[in-house]
Amino acid sequence: MAKNLPTRADLTESMTWDLTTIFADDSAWETAFDDLDDRLAGAELIANNAATSGNGLLMALKYGLGLMRDLEKLYVYASMKSDQDTNNNFYQGLDAKAGALAAKVSAAIAFFDPLVLSLSEKTLEDFFEDTPELKDYQHYFDAILTQRGHLLSADEERLLASAGDIFGASQRTFGILDNADIKFGTVTDDNGDVVQLSNGVYSRLLESTNGVVRETTFKTFYESYIELENTFASLMVGNVKAQNFTAQVHNFDSAREAALARNHVPEVVYDNLVNEVNKALPLLHRYIALRKQLLGVEELHSYDLYTPILGEPDYQIDFEGAKAEALKALAPLGEDYLAVVQEAFDHRWIDVVENQGKRSGAYSGGSYDTNPFILLNWIDNLNNLGTLVHEMGHSVHSYFTRHNQPYHYGDYPIFLAEIASTTNENLLTNYLLGTVEDKKIRAYILNQFLDEVKGTVFRQTQFAEFEQWMHIQDAAGIPLTAEVLNEAYAELNQRYYGPELTFDEEIAHEWERIPHFYYDFYVYQYSTGFAAAVAMSDKILNGQAKDVDDYKAYLKAGSSAYPIDVMKAAGLDMTKPDYLQATFKLFEQRLDQFEALVAELAN
Repeated sequence: MAKNLPTRADLTESMTWDLTTIFADDSAWETAFDDLDDRLAGAELIANNAATSGNGLLMALKYGLGLMRDLEKLYVYASMKSDQDTNNNFYQGLDAKAGALAAKVSAAIAFFDPLVLSLSEKTLEDFFEDTPELKDYQHYFDAILTQRGHLLSADEERLLASAGDIFGASQRTFGILDNADIKFGTVTDDNGDVVQLSNGVYSRLLESTNGVVRETTFKTFYESYIELENTFASLMVGNVKAQNFTAQVHNFDSAREAALARNHVPEVVYDNLVNEVNKALPLLHRYIALRKQLLGVEELHSYDLYTPILGEPDYQIDFEGAKAEALKALAPLGEDYLAVVQEAFDHRWIDVVENQGKRSGAYSGGSYDTNPFILLNWIDNLNNLGTLVHEMGHSVHSYFTRHNQPYHYGDYPIFLAEIASTTNENLLTNYLLGTVEDKKIRAYILNQFLDEVKGTVFRQTQFAEFEQWMHIQDAAGIPLTAEVLNEAYAELNQRYYGPELTFDEEIAHEWERIPHFYYDFYVYQYSTGFAAAVAMSDKILNGQAKDVDDYKAYLKAGSSAYPIDVMKAAGLDMTKPDYLQATFKLFEQRLDQFEALVAELAN
C-alpha cells in the first residue's frame, strides 16, 4: 500500500498556524465579509464628492484604503484556510468569495487614481493647502501621478477592475489543477516504501542519493503534466493574453514595462540581470561539468541537478533544532530582530508540516492587521533550515514595516521582499561555514550555496527570459501552442545548463508546473533580490554598526519611497550591474573553494 500523508485533523496543534488571531471562527469571517460588502454601497457618493475639496479627496482616499485594509484581512484568512487543505471545498468557496469581493472593491475604488490624474497641479496644491492632513500621503499621491498617460477614465478603469476576477481565472484554475486535481503516480523511495507523489514529495525525492529513485520520480511525476500539456498551455496563454491586453489598453509598450512600472523599477534593472547572467553562463557550465564528474555518471540528467554532489551529509535537523540554529545565524541583526523571530516561534505563526491537500512549497503571508504567517512543508534537512530562515526574513520584514509605517505605506513591493529573505539565507551560510568543522559537511554547505545561485540567480533568470519571450510572441500574434512552448523551453534550458547536461524530453514540460509564470513578471526579482542580498549580508557581517542600522531602516521603510531609492539609501544602487558582478565573483570564489575541498577529501 502507498504511504499516505497525514490529514489536517491528524496534525499536532503546535505544528499548525493559529488563524483564530485573524478571525475567531468562520462565522466571524462571514460577518466581516457582509459588513465590507455593505460598505461598497457608499462608493458613488464618495466618488462624487472627491474632487470638490481637499477634504472630499481625503475622505475618498481614506474610504478606499479602509476597504482594502479590511479586504486584505478577509483574503488572508480565506486563502490560508484554503492553502492548508486545498481539498476542502468549503474553504475553496471562501477563497473564491474573497476573490470575487476583491474584484468588487477594486471596481468601487477604481475612480480614485483617474480622478487624481484629472486634477490640475494648481487644484492639487490648493487641496493640500486647505487640508494639511493630505500631506501625510504626499508620496502616495506622487506615485499615482507617475501614471499620467497610463490610466483610462474612471468609468473605463471601473469596468476593467470589475473584470479582475475574469482576468485572474487562469491563475486560479492553475492553482486548483496543480495542487488538488492533478493526479500523480506512486514511486518507491529510498527506504523501499511506495509513496504517493506530490509536489513536496517530488522535490524531496529529487534530492535522493539514489539515482534510480531520482530518475523514476522525475519520469513518473512528469507523466501527469505531459498528459495535460494542452490544458496547461491554454491556461498559460490565457494568462499571457490578459497581461498583454491590460498593458496595451493602459498605453504601455509591453506587459513587462507595465509590470515593472507598478513597482517603479526601471527596465534597465531587468536588462542588466539578463545580460550579466548570460555573461556568467560559462561559470554555470563549469559547475554542471563538476557535478557530472563528482557524481560519477556517464550522463548528467535534469533529475541529477538537485541531489547533494557528495551524498547525503550527516546533518539531519528537526524543526526544534532548526529554530535554535536560526536564532544563532541571525544574531548579527541584533536583539530587536531576534525578538520578532522568537515571537513567531512562540505564538504559532508557522504552519510546519505537509498534510493531504496542503499547498506545496513555502511562503510568508499576512496583512497589515495580522501576524506575518509562514507556510512550510517541513522535512528534516539543511535545505529546510534554509527555507525557514528565508521565510522568516519575509516575516520580520513585514513586522518591521507594519510597526513603523501607516497602512498606506505598510507594505512593500516584491522587488524589496526578496532582498530581506535572501540576506537571511546568506547570513545562515556564513554562520555555518564559520561553525561547522567537518570537511564533508562544509563541502555540502558550499555545494548548497552554489546550488542556491544556480537555482535562484541562474534558474529564475531563465524563467524571466522565458516569460518575456512568451509575452513578446503573443504580442506579435504568434500562437503559443504546447508544442511551441515545449520547443522554446527545451532550447532555453539547454543553453543555460550547457553541453554536459543530457537532454530529457520531460524537462521541456517544466514550464507547465511553475506557478510564478502567473504572477506577472515576478520571477526576475528572485534573482535581483539574491544578488542584492549578497551585497547587504557583506555589509552586515563586514561593515560598521551603521550598515546594520541602514539595513533595518530598509526593513522598516515599506513603500514610503520607491524601491530603487530605498536600496540607494541602504547603500546599494541596483540600476548598475556591480552587485550582480559581485555575486558571480563570490560564486566563482566558492566554486574554487569547493573544488579544492572535494579534491582534499578524495586524497
